[in-house]
Order: sequence, then structure tokens, then C-alpha cells
Amino acid sequence: MFELPFTLPSIHAAYQQGTRPEAIVEEVFRRIDVVADPGIFIHLFDKTEVLEAAKALGAHDPDKPLWGIPFVIKDNIDAAGKPTTAGCPAYEYHADEDAFVVKRLRDAGALLIGKTNLDQFATGLVGVRSPFQPPKNSVDPKMVPGGSSSGSAVAVGHGIVSFSLGTDTAGSGRVPGALNNIVGLKPTLGALSATGVVPACRTLDTISIFALTVDDAYSAYQVAAAFDAGDAYSRDIAAPELPPLPGKLKIGIPDTGSIEFFGDELQARSFYDTVDLLKQQGAEIVEVDFTPFYDVAHMLYEGAWVAERHTVIEELMRDQPEAVHPTTVKVVSAALKLSATDAFRGFYRLKELARKTEPVLASLDMLCVPTMPTFYSVADLEADPIGPNSRNGTYTNFVNLLDMCGLAVPVAPRSDGRPGSVTLLAAAGKDWAVAALGRKLEQLGSHTLGATGWSLPEPVTSLPGAAPGELAIAVCGAHMSGMALNHELTSRGARFLEAARSSDAYSLYALAGGPPKRPGLVRGAEGSGAEIEVEVWAMPAENVGSFLAGIPAPLGLGKVTLSDGRAVTGFICEGSGTAGADNITHLGSWRTFIAGPNTAAPVVAAE
Repeated sequence: MFELPFTLPSIHAAYQQGTRPEAIVEEVFRRIDVVADPGIFIHLFDKTEVLEAAKALGAHDPDKPLWGIPFVIKDNIDAAGKPTTAGCPAYEYHADEDAFVVKRLRDAGALLIGKTNLDQFATGLVGVRSPFQPPKNSVDPKMVPGGSSSGSAVAVGHGIVSFSLGTDTAGSGRVPGALNNIVGLKPTLGALSATGVVPACRTLDTISIFALTVDDAYSAYQVAAAFDAGDAYSRDIAAPELPPLPGKLKIGIPDTGSIEFFGDELQARSFYDTVDLLKQQGAEIVEVDFTPFYDVAHMLYEGAWVAERHTVIEELMRDQPEAVHPTTVKVVSAALKLSATDAFRGFYRLKELARKTEPVLASLDMLCVPTMPTFYSVADLEADPIGPNSRNGTYTNFVNLLDMCGLAVPVAPRSDGRPGSVTLLAAAGKDWAVAALGRKLEQLGSHTLGATGWSLPEPVTSLPGAAPGELAIAVCGAHMSGMALNHELTSRGARFLEAARSSDAYSLYALAGGPPKRPGLVRGAEGSGAEIEVEVWAMPAENVGSFLAGIPAPLGLGKVTLSDGRAVTGFICEGSGTAGADNITHLGSWRTFIAGPNTAAPVVAAE
């Protein structure tokens, strides 16, 4: 049993072969004993209690996606009947009920094992700012475990549980992932309810998810994501099945003048090796001046959002200052020098800086950055508690301020054996997009899972399709991935489903007029045309109207029959619109026409 990888597919397979959840629970506690790190848990549940919960699951229920899957939560997240400390014994209270997200996970069959250590009040990216004994990095005990979600990441890194919950305000769901060679999923703000979570910065917080693989992290996210009317910051964010990658992605990276590794050449080499892998997959890499993003990042600890942290522990700092970690006091005390006027100035400044990033982000599908610029040891933090922590946030601090989602993905180890990791960042609601690329990226970079030595499993595949509330739309021209009008889809929340071809009843024309040239897909009799390259995208139904309103005549939306016989909504052209058009059916692709020289057939008249 000890060799059983605690990935979701492995545990599901064990259950299908007759293993009981009680056996998994016994194995969890055996692994805890073997790891022998008392710093991981603040509240480890009694094994008898967890065994009873496992027994209460009854017969195997495949309709519960997390049936019998062990997980842990950071101790600023509530579990019914258990204490919550947020890493501060003087703050402790007993929760009457599960946090909203914890309840959803348990209702899906997941087994909660305990509550894990953290940087006190989720203030830190190093994992050693705790009055409790800090956990040790699962890969290299000399390195910091990463914070603030240290215990949650270490538990997954050791393979003790399949996934865990952390939180993320400044990078606490990503940096610990990188340091422990695991996946760190930081959702769009509001996608996971904050009900039952001790806030750090209420307006910027999100629960995060650690797992050994992207598929496992995303599976937990799909269960956890739901609108919560009781959380004023909750948002209804779609969590569809992961689609395949579009044929062409435009990915931004920091340019050579603004990228920062603080002299760590091995970290730089690891990052650029990953960029090369993206290029090999057909991605267009765009170098971006990251100065505006760094300017946003500096806002997090310089003004309004430090004051927001102070709202959580104001009374404790006033009445029991000795109960607060000295570094936490130093960081949060900056709020005492700020006024309401300063806070509003901060809000205005953030808006100004965010506006500078908007054109850059609008021109890209996503960003790829190092998860952290370099590594720091426990000894480094003892010598300087502030500096290394700040530098760990180089590529994380701006993300929630700009309302982006992110995914820290393990890649091939560095040449010195330390874990490799990059983070994919995209606009709010694009969690599925970063996960889709992340699952591909983790497969390209040869690495084992966490500190376990387990091999990366094959990704779970599923047939692409539109989710409820979405409409599948076939496009054949400049709206395809990597082309000039693709942003008209992505800006409306559309996601790529598949590359396909039409039936052979269609002819493709380059319509008269322009520039730019426009394609026209015209249906005739079966066999009268050719199979034409199309892409199928899923668009939220509420955005289809505005999309349709922008389609000029003679184009419109109708039904397009694909080569496999399926009929989907797609671009079609009126027959009269082909007057003076070039017939390019023989090319079979608008991409080919745009990329090539004079490849059109003779001009034809409209029938």
C-alpha cells in the first residue's frame, strides 16, 4: 500500500478493485509517522475519528468525484467542531460549521485529515513565521517550505494526502507549490467562497489548492467552485472540463530588461528552458516590459492593503501584542501610519497602474513567469526575515491586485536538482485556460511528484464540449487562435474546444473588399467543396448577442456541419456575398491563405 501514489486516478482505481477508504486512512497516518515532521499540522485529527468518517461513506459511490480522497486544510479555514488559530494561539476559536468550500469537498466524499501550519495570519511567503514549530520543506529541509500555506504544501509534497487547501493573497498558493515540487492553483478571486476563512486582505484573498498534478488540482477546484450568496465577494465562475490547447497561443514573458533572478543563473536557465518548450508547442512568445507589473506588486505592502491586514488583528495587536509574531507585527504596524486619505490615494494609484497593464494583457492569451526568482534557506531567513520574503513575491504580489488567476506548475528539475516551476497567469475566469496549458507543460518537463519519487501519470482525457450556459461556435477565419480577431472570442470568455474540419459540402472564399480580407464559408451539395479547417470555441451564452452584433454582412451565424456529422453554430456566408470573391477552397484553410503568397484560384462570380 505504501507505494500507492496518492493521485486521484490511483486512489479511484484502488477503490474500484475493492480497497476501502479505511485502508487509505490507515496509510495516511502511517505516512505521517514515517515523515515525522511535527511542524506540518497544528490540529491533526484523531485517527479513530477519521476512520469513522471513512466508514460512514458506505459503498463506493462513483458519482461523488472525491469519494474517499484524503485532504487537509490550512488552519485559517474552518472545520466544524475544530479550533481555528490562523497560526496564533491567542486568536483561537472553535468553528460551528465547515467553511463553505470544505463542506462542498466533504459532500463530494473527501476525507479531512487535519489542519495545517502557516505563516501567522497568512502574512508571509516563507513558511517560518509561526509560533508553532514550522514544517520542513518536503524536498530539501534546508530550504524554507514556502508560505503562508506551508503545512498544506508540505503535506502534499510528501504524498500524505492527495490535495490540500491553502489561501493566496500575495502568492501563498503558488510559492509553496514551487518549493515543494507540486502544483499550486490560485483561482480567480471569488471563484471559491471565503465563507469560513480568516481573511488576510478580504478584498484580495482566495482559497488555493495544492495537488501533485494539474488534473488533481483542477478536479478539486471543479468541486469547490460555486457561487455563495453568503459571501459578498463570491462570483459565479465557470469550471468546465479542460479543453485541448488552441493551435496557437500568444504568451508573454518578462523581457530581458525587466526579468529578475537576483543572480540565480540556474533559475534563469530553468525558466528559459521552459520557454523553449512552449515555443516547440507552437506558442508565440512575446517579451513584455514587466515594470508596470512590479509597480502594482509594490502596492500590496505600501498602503491600503496593509491597513486591510490590520483590520483582522487590530484588537489583538492592541491588547496582546506579544501574541503576534514579531515579523507580522513589523509588517502590519505600517498600517498605523496610514490615514483614510492614504487609502484612497492607494486605490487611485492602483487603477492608474492597472490601466498601464491592460493593453499588454489584452494582446496576450496569458503570461508565463518564474514562480519565484530564486531559492532561500532557513538560515537566510534567520539572517534577514524581510528581504527574502519580499523577493519571493516578485512574480506573485501583483496577481490578485490585477484580478488574475494563476497556476504554479512543476517542470523539469534545475541542473542542481532543485525543483523547477513556472506560473501561468491569465485574466479572471480563465482558470480552465491556465490549467489546460499547465497539464501540457507538466507532461513536457520530466519530473517526479513532490518529494515522493512517484512518476507523473498520463493526463485524464475527456471529449471537449460546451458546458451548460455556453454555446459552441465554429470559426474558420481571423477568429481562430493566434489570428487577428481571436480576441473577440477570448474577451467574451470563450474557450477553445477543438480543432476540426467542416464536411466536404463547403467552399471557402476570400471575400471582395478590405483590407483586411475576410473569409466566407458557403454550403453547397455534399461533395461539392472540401473539408475546411475550423476551430470550435465555447462562448458564454450571455455574450453571444454582442458577438453576433459585430458580424458584418454578408456573414452571419448559422449551422455548420463538421466532417464527423455534428452540426454546430458557426460562421456562414450568403451565396450572394461571393461576388468578386477569390475561391480558395483548394487550400482548405484560411491560415494557409493568409500565410501564403498568391494562392487564390481564379475569381468567380456569385451564383
